[in-house]
Amino acid sequence: MARLTKKRKQALAKVDFEKAYSLEEACSLVKDITFTKFDASFDIDVRLGVDPRKADQMVRGVAALPHGTGKDVKVLVLCSPDKEEEAKAAGADYVGLDEYIKKIEGGWTDIDVIITMPTVMAKVGRLGRVLGPRGLMPNPKAGTVTLEVGKAVKEVKAGKIDFKVDKTGIIHASVGKVSFSPEMLKENVEELINTLSRLKPSSAKGTYFKSIYVSSTMSPGVKVDKNSFAGL
Repeated sequence: MARLTKKRKQALAKVDFEKAYSLEEACSLVKDITFTKFDASFDIDVRLGVDPRKADQMVRGVAALPHGTGKDVKVLVLCSPDKEEEAKAAGADYVGLDEYIKKIEGGWTDIDVIITMPTVMAKVGRLGRVLGPRGLMPNPKAGTVTLEVGKAVKEVKAGKIDFKVDKTGIIHASVGKVSFSPEMLKENVEELINTLSRLKPSSAKGTYFKSIYVSSTMSPGVKVDKNSFAGL
């Protein structure tokens, strides 16, 4: 077993693993126990009372975080020539179609989000084998298959994230950076939780929000008291 570093021991000593913290306390604590030299991501793990194997209990959607993710999101727009200027003006990092499809087929995936149009999905669909496992496949539910490519680029750049429950019923999302203030982190988390609440499948029975944990890239997880959220 790997030996704990001094800083890791100090971080663990500050967390009461039996306790569920208020959201504000949890956000401050994660900032306090993160010792990375880089600006670590602030992550959330939400265990939902759903069975993702059932199509009517698949929770997937998008949340527009009020303070963004703090990450410079690299966006590729695969579109027809008439939409290229719109995509570039909105701030897309890469714009085109056939040449980028070839690059991706060759293994290039140095991007965070791909936005495309319904009219070119037949071409983009061939890339599922490469993009699917990396979570990069455009999807209408995530707002990344649209005729309004400029609007979609601006939303992604401003901090819109998409999420999907994994096969164990957990939503994993990055909702900011440790350098954010506790208030900014709190507001971003609340936006995601409110979005998940609205997406509760009618077929999901029992407790919907099973547990909520926040952490940074290298910190231990901190349990959040569900009573921190109005209406849960």
